[in-house]
Amino acid sequence: MTVDTIADSEVEGDADTGIGSRVLLSGNEAVARGAVEAGVLVATGYPGTPSTEILESIADRDDIDVRWATNEKVALDVALGASLGGVRALATMKHVGLNVASDTFMTTAYTGVGAGLVIVTADDPGMHSSQNEQDNRGFARMAGVPLLEPADSSEAREYTTIAFAISEEFDTPVLVRTTTRVSHNRGLVRLGPRIEHPTTGFTRDPRKYVMIPSHARLRRPEMLKRLERLTGYVEASPLTVESGRSSDIGVVTSGIAHNYVREALPDAKILKLGMSYPVPIKAIRAFAESVDRLLVVEELDPYLENDILAAGIAVEGKAFFSQAGELGPDAVRRGFATALALPDGPTIEPAPPTVARPPLMCPGCPHTPPFLALRRLGAVVTGDIGCYTLAALAPLSAMDTCVAMGSSIGMAAGMAASGGAQGPVVATIGDSTFLHGGIPGLVDAVYNQADITVLILDNGTVAMTGGQEHPGTGITLQESETTPVDLLALCRALGVDDVRVVDPYDLGATYGALEAAIASPGPSVVITNRPCVEAPTKVRDRPYEVIADACTACQACMTAGCPSIVWSDETFEGRRKVSIDPITCTGCTLCAQLCPPLAILPTPSSEIEVRTGV
Repeated sequence: MTVDTIADSEVEGDADTGIGSRVLLSGNEAVARGAVEAGVLVATGYPGTPSTEILESIADRDDIDVRWATNEKVALDVALGASLGGVRALATMKHVGLNVASDTFMTTAYTGVGAGLVIVTADDPGMHSSQNEQDNRGFARMAGVPLLEPADSSEAREYTTIAFAISEEFDTPVLVRTTTRVSHNRGLVRLGPRIEHPTTGFTRDPRKYVMIPSHARLRRPEMLKRLERLTGYVEASPLTVESGRSSDIGVVTSGIAHNYVREALPDAKILKLGMSYPVPIKAIRAFAESVDRLLVVEELDPYLENDILAAGIAVEGKAFFSQAGELGPDAVRRGFATALALPDGPTIEPAPPTVARPPLMCPGCPHTPPFLALRRLGAVVTGDIGCYTLAALAPLSAMDTCVAMGSSIGMAAGMAASGGAQGPVVATIGDSTFLHGGIPGLVDAVYNQADITVLILDNGTVAMTGGQEHPGTGITLQESETTPVDLLALCRALGVDDVRVVDPYDLGATYGALEAAIASPGPSVVITNRPCVEAPTKVRDRPYEVIADACTACQACMTAGCPSIVWSDETFEGRRKVSIDPITCTGCTLCAQLCPPLAILPTPSSEIEVRTGV
């Protein structure tokens, strides 16, 4: 469902366009809607939870150029170019994506913009789907650009439109920071009209846009002057909102934490900062003087707290509210109870314990067989960001490092150079991740003749974030055909002499290809070539079953960690036998290849109809 085609569920508003209607949107959909209403003409980004759905929500519009970029830096480069060309542009990414884009981002604060340029950074407190939980409010201060923090879906739409206006008024990129809860929670949003903005075109101004040192030295003072004007703006801005009645306690907060404060301490006076950089110190000082005690509630870093303390204003915060993970209503309530010596609240019956369900690769995942082979080969495996990172967990236990997008190849080269690996060194990386950040690492490996093997797990999609397209698929975000990157030809063009392509469902061939590649001196590449079983079309073949009488309970099939293989009630010589769930089995054949007594066979066609309802 996209934000411009949602059915009108209420009678208010225009019945044909939906303008004026209140509809239920996630925060990501609301950001997308705000961009639509702001007249954006170019929207780009790289998929990453929790930001992915922003671009997907507007991909079917024919009046906006919506595209996946190869990585976040390229996305921001494209958006900046569009902005300088005179059209409003949006770049979206998760929080660690801004690390990748930071080279362009930091200098864009010097160049300024043409038409409005807004960058969405979707932070992930609690690390629901991330390798860290960095607080990207720090990027705003470091770059000297304004930062807006919506607290819900309604504000996500509104703040996005405001961000474009601020960008143009102050000649600056603007950060809009959401968090996982804002991105994925849903709330009512009133739809507004799309406001078209004339394309102003590119104005040549090398002193502004060509950042050689002599020009950059002139732009730095301009950036500082802009910050002074922005500080004046935020002090008087309607985005800085005071509410509440009691003067006993005052709370400064922003973003999703504002909702938790209102729920936990409804009578407190609250100063909500919709724009949290520059920090409106004058407004905070006046607010502090109106209350007996000042607290600050914010997720992750003591960002606001430190600025308030530095201004000489007495405030308390992280002494009561954790600096790690999400806060949530309960955590904020406990923090206030400690800070204010409140009586214990009502006792809530604890939820019954549940069976732990660690994440596993999907049934039939083509990434599983290569990791079984690598484990048997005794390889030291430097991993990367993707579904295959789950290979680090039992029962595969076949990945040794994972740090950041594209890091695996360079880390493998360094590991091999150290001489301390105690085994062959193999870098594993997905197809999208390889195109995102792995190519420079492979170039370096060829240049320095690193004795490593690179395993590119090509499943034809960005699987971890839901099956998005990328430059290797030959399809754009707006579903037009384009030229796909040929990974085999690319690796050879980069100078890798030993490049092999293998079907990962053929376990013997996969083992052989990896064994031969490892034995080859210098850098080598093995590419697997089976699509993701879940995206874009589910891959299903005839399911397999365990012939109970032939099963010797050796449990070799269990080493694959396939969720379709489960324990049965039967035993053999004191060991439990296994069975296969025909509903979830994809028929990949891996378990059958692993079975010494050949007790795993395809389910007969007649049985499929009875047992699966096909």
